[in-house]
Amino acid sequence: QVQLVESGGGLVQPGGSLRLSCAASGSMFRIYYMGWYRQAPGKQRELVATISRGGTTTYADSVKGRFTISRDNANNTVYLQMNSLKPEDTAVYYCNVDRVLTVSGRYENDYWGQGTQVTVSS
Repeated sequence: QVQLVESGGGLVQPGGSLRLSCAASGSMFRIYYMGWYRQAPGKQRELVATISRGGTTTYADSVKGRFTISRDNANNTVYLQMNSLKPEDTAVYYCNVDRVLTVSGRYENDYWGQGTQVTVSS
């Protein structure tokens, strides 16, 4: 089992910045993929950014140039630095880890955090 704890959400004015963190814990040996998704009211959950264990990143077009994903493999933590925030970035942000090698030698997939609210409003 893998547990994910997110932090860093809140209320920010347009143009402001926030940094989200997600720490993974549990019986894992290695996490291959970590990422952030978001879900706005009345909309489907969408990908924001992902990062591989080696540091390869992908971003949604809507956040390119404004958001930066990074990770600390030693501490099993993933971050999302969000700059130049817009009202349309308002959503619940979810941490995701995928392709986890557990200490028992099994691969497990697709764990989700509980979500953290980000509200961009003046």
